[in-house]
Amino acid sequence: MEIIIQSDPQSASQVGARIIAGLIKKKPDAVLGLATGSTPVLLYRELIRMHREEALDFGRVTVFNLDEYIGLSPEHSASYRHFMYENLFRHVNLNPERTFIPDGMAKDIPRFCLRYEAQIRQAGGMDLQVLGIGTDGHIGFNEPSSSLASRTRIKTLTAETLADNARFFDCPENQPRHVITMGVGTIMEASRVLLLAFGEKKAAAVAEAAEGPVTAMHPASVLQFHPAATFLLDEAAAAGLKKHQYYRWVYDHKPDWQQS
Repeated sequence: MEIIIQSDPQSASQVGARIIAGLIKKKPDAVLGLATGSTPVLLYRELIRMHREEALDFGRVTVFNLDEYIGLSPEHSASYRHFMYENLFRHVNLNPERTFIPDGMAKDIPRFCLRYEAQIRQAGGMDLQVLGIGTDGHIGFNEPSSSLASRTRIKTLTAETLADNARFFDCPENQPRHVITMGVGTIMEASRVLLLAFGEKKAAAVAEAAEGPVTAMHPASVLQFHPAATFLLDEAAAAGLKKHQYYRWVYDHKPDWQQS
């Protein structure tokens, strides 16, 4: 696991964007796993800038999103399809036929989940997965106690997650309690993982994920077993790390060819 600590969310997001851009330049038909929520917005803005100012080409890239609310149409303002369209898709030259997001309106959810897993396999698997982290350690919507071998499936949200996401809905009664999410096992099969976390509210979750025991009660901790997981943090999110100074020293002294 690599821990990269930057002064602020913008700087950390720029590092993440350089990593993704490097992958796309090396492999134009890369397969990306993408996340929603406030955390990756700056990352997507930097990728948009790279597309507009540096001709970063998304024309052959395929993307799979982590999750979607059940019961929300793609046109709903709180749906993750709408989020991705507004924050990335419409600003770059992604082929709409290469953008995959769980269908929250699927009539047969178990069958849809099996098909989503098959589509990821048919695409060759994810070259890179972008993640955020919940205050309770969830990744995607894999809440505490999720199997560390789980696949794409339906999940019931915890009260903590509902509270964290309530700001995206006008009325609490309109907020879905169920989602479709990639499983922990699905995420772990990505060749590389970038987890972004910003702000003091995420500090405890980050510390447990990076330095605590590996446990299903803190799903992000499984990333300790990933061969190429990178945490991109601002100072506030890194505040709880015992090896904070060591991580900074390692990143500052990487060989030039290893720099992100």
